[in-house]
Amino acid sequence: MVLSDRYKMILDELTSNPSITSVALEKKFKLTRRQLGYSIQKINEWLMSNNLPVIERTRQGHFVVNQAVFTKLSGNSEAISTTIETPILREVERVQLILMMILSSEEELSLNHFTYELDVSKNTILNDLKQAQSYVDDYELTIRYSRKFGYLLEGKEFQIRKLLMHMTYHILQLNDGETRLKKIATIQDEEINEFKKRVEKVENQLNLKFTDEKLQMMPHVLILLFRRIQKGHLMKSFSIEYQELSNTKEYKATEELLNDIDHIPLSERLFITLHLLTTNVFSTEMMEGKEIPNLLPAIDNMLRHFEKSACIYLQDRDQLLDKLMQHMKPAYYRIKYHLTDTVLFQGSVSREFKELHHLVKRSIGPIRELLGTDIPDNETAFITMLIGGWMNKHGESIDKKIKAIVVCPQGVSVSRLMFNELRELFPEFVFLDYLSVREFLKYPLEYDVIFSPINLETNKKLFVTKVFLGKQEKYRLRRQVMLGVHGYVQDDIQVEGLLDIISKHATVDNERALKEALLQYLDPTERGNYVTQDLSKNDLGLRDLLTSDTISLVDSVDSWEAAIRLSAKPLIEQGKIEPQYVDAMIRYCEKDPYIVIAPGVAIPHAAPEDGAQEVGMSLLRIKHGVSYTSENDIHLIIAISAVDKQKHIHALMQLMNLVGSEREVNELISAESVERVYEIITRYSID
Repeated sequence: MVLSDRYKMILDELTSNPSITSVALEKKFKLTRRQLGYSIQKINEWLMSNNLPVIERTRQGHFVVNQAVFTKLSGNSEAISTTIETPILREVERVQLILMMILSSEEELSLNHFTYELDVSKNTILNDLKQAQSYVDDYELTIRYSRKFGYLLEGKEFQIRKLLMHMTYHILQLNDGETRLKKIATIQDEEINEFKKRVEKVENQLNLKFTDEKLQMMPHVLILLFRRIQKGHLMKSFSIEYQELSNTKEYKATEELLNDIDHIPLSERLFITLHLLTTNVFSTEMMEGKEIPNLLPAIDNMLRHFEKSACIYLQDRDQLLDKLMQHMKPAYYRIKYHLTDTVLFQGSVSREFKELHHLVKRSIGPIRELLGTDIPDNETAFITMLIGGWMNKHGESIDKKIKAIVVCPQGVSVSRLMFNELRELFPEFVFLDYLSVREFLKYPLEYDVIFSPINLETNKKLFVTKVFLGKQEKYRLRRQVMLGVHGYVQDDIQVEGLLDIISKHATVDNERALKEALLQYLDPTERGNYVTQDLSKNDLGLRDLLTSDTISLVDSVDSWEAAIRLSAKPLIEQGKIEPQYVDAMIRYCEKDPYIVIAPGVAIPHAAPEDGAQEVGMSLLRIKHGVSYTSENDIHLIIAISAVDKQKHIHALMQLMNLVGSEREVNELISAESVERVYEIITRYSID
């Protein structure tokens, strides 16, 4: 490994002036904090390759240089310079520079231009051009050569601009990248200084500070964008929503940015506004979310889901919400207008980061629903980084928590239900996933405990449990697991017994809140492990799905198939399922006896792609029962239309509580009216 000139100068400075601080180094060599961090990392790699101790940095910004480094290098520049060479560009770096030359050149480009600029042979350049074409394939662009115009990029202007921003970012990260960029794009220092002043005006007008990285990048991007506009490369077809962007502060700032530049069309003003909107900021005034009215509630909802998944209660939550809003406002526009690949996440990926990232992705649903599209992985990585940093700042970690997975071969709905039941039973565990056996065999994350209805080959702690558990079975399972994991039974296993005693002698209005209060009282050292926010308040309850229109009462039916068709009839009439969905339900029943969730109760369902149009449930009561397999006589059939893995789960859990009571099931079977059935259902729909 070799050291670049920049790294050599920093190392020279540290060995000759070891008391220098990070801030002083950044100022002396005109580096951002990120660039200095990267430089120290590269210097340490070089030191290790030369069997020397690494340089450490304290929290106060001072450096700790081992005496062995001084002995080897101090006052002996030959020791460093014998291993220093002018850095040779890697293939990917040459490709980036070639693309930037094509994007920014004022003249026709030939092979000779590339060989001269990059100091490599024509054969190397020809190979690099092939790699460059592979690179721009993702942007749906083509590199074309003609004798008259040289090398050109062809494709939609929007895609070309995405590439331009992407290449600007990459080249500025190279050693001496800004000098290279200015040279190949013929950008003058005067131009950069002028646009820096314009960007600083924008910062003042918007009352924010862009990140160092973006502040360095924006003048270069704006200069190159204006050049394309002046050459007549204009935005022709791009679905920018004028009303959405023209009402923003950023649009007004764009007008200020362009106040003395003539002939900039409206579409270009909107594009530059979009560039400002999608740029990350380091700090800003408290954001109210008026421009994107539903964004703050969506972020708040996401955090609540994350807290429950990670078994933590985030401290100073309002401040974290503000930080996430600072990130999510530009992210909202990046995702909506497909500009996410202009932002790259470059961070260390530790084991705990992977686990946190997984939990964030599982909690991101509210933001995904707001945008109506999937959230790209690089955007969720930034959210993970912000939440993870906040947790570290407040001494929170999921590293020492017990991590569990659920492995169930019985279909998505049953697996999800088992997952949620167990998560409620073990609120101090981090439940990572519910998996099929096939998914389990190649699961990448670390975990401590497995719950499954079947035996599995594993060296982890495995607890084989039934899919559906009664109250006493839950009590016994919790006792067994606590003994297996901790070697003792925690006090909070007494809560179920306490609740039974209290219920016999007093009226309990909110059993869940009482349980949480008892848990915290009995084990105050674990306060904070239990997240008491009601995450299901916006979910559909049992009484929302089972209404008088979807409840049917009959005394008998001719066959199991006829019972299924009759149970699903209200869902077809309401347009919630298509007729083929019922055929699929019947097919699945033939091979899935797990639809029987309690004695006399079955929940036939199919996959969303089989014809589910909207989430729904319907109930058929068969007083004298119908035979399903040789072992089961079914009196209650609840047909489920599941459009995804989530929306019906809250109602399904309430249903499980209902059918867990033999008395209530018997009341449903003997009910003489739909109103009586609905009355019983309502009792189990109140949280």
